[in-house]
Amino acid sequence: MNGLNTLVSPMSIGKITLANRVVMAPMARNYAPNFVPDEKLATYYARRAEHGVGLIITEASFIDHPVANGFKGTPAIFGEEALAGYRAVVERVHAHSGKIFCQLWHMGAERPVGGIPNPELPSVSPSGILAPGVRRGKALDLAEIAEVQASFARAAANARRVGFDGIEIHGAHGYLIDAFLSEVTNQRTDAYGGTFDKRLRFAVEVIEQVRQTVGDDFPISFRTSQWKSQDYGAKIYRTPGELGTALSAFVRAGVDIIHCSTRRFWEPEFEGSDLSLAAWSRRVSGKPVIAVGGVTLHGDFTQFEDPALGLRGMATARPTANLDRVEQALERGDFDLIAVGRAMLANPDWLAKIKAGQASEITAFSRDHIKVLY
Repeated sequence: MNGLNTLVSPMSIGKITLANRVVMAPMARNYAPNFVPDEKLATYYARRAEHGVGLIITEASFIDHPVANGFKGTPAIFGEEALAGYRAVVERVHAHSGKIFCQLWHMGAERPVGGIPNPELPSVSPSGILAPGVRRGKALDLAEIAEVQASFARAAANARRVGFDGIEIHGAHGYLIDAFLSEVTNQRTDAYGGTFDKRLRFAVEVIEQVRQTVGDDFPISFRTSQWKSQDYGAKIYRTPGELGTALSAFVRAGVDIIHCSTRRFWEPEFEGSDLSLAAWSRRVSGKPVIAVGGVTLHGDFTQFEDPALGLRGMATARPTANLDRVEQALERGDFDLIAVGRAMLANPDWLAKIKAGQASEITAFSRDHIKVLY
């Protein structure tokens, strides 16, 4: 497609080379029977690789901690059966010369009461707080913090062992790592809370342990956000200086890529500047940045909400909406990669059709696409 030269150009991250700047965004599908990725899930990812997407990031995969997950059908990244399933996923993607990262996840207090596979256990978080004025579960003690951090490292080792090209640590949307970063959900007064720098410690230590486990040549992405499932107006980073302090700490700990989750990737983040969160992150970290939010969508983002699936509003779907903004931002160096979500659910060949100038043949996303795995 004319005018999208940067979008379809290759780039390298460490030792891996991506065919283009398009990322399949991580989207919870919950189709893994008994938490095991199966042939249907392998085919689902392979279809996107077959049609040329530069990088695939799996849906959130829960680590081996008793209350990391809460939903039926979420894939695990531990246990020989689940790992064999993910090995098959990776092999299918690699057969089409695709690249795929595994996203590592702990729900924290976002885990619903009675969540599976251990409904009798309470959720855990920094302070037992889900949202302002809302308590859920229990606060982690220091021994439990160390246990969770070790679980992230084991999950990263598992991902490397089965052949993934990299991993992404989910540090956004109110989940466990993000909850440590927020002054609302982290009200600790020990070494893991009380000041902005101390609230970074849990995330930094997770990254350090993951890096030590996987070695120096395995890409680590860190997903971050301002908004939470419980609060779209939340702010962790109140100034560019705070953002820089956090991302610099993450990079020193071992992060290679910053993944900035926003509802609209182009919107200014801080007062007095027209730079987006992704653009600021690129500027202050010096690392490759993935932007996400609002590609192929137009209009109001309030018509449809489904936090469990990570879908925040079903604005009007348009197959090429905001791609001009994407290309301009890539050319300016605001970010390096753009993640596409809903359009990829409806069209495994979305990118191929965009490149071929066949946008009129792209199926518009609808809620029905959530109900099937294709």
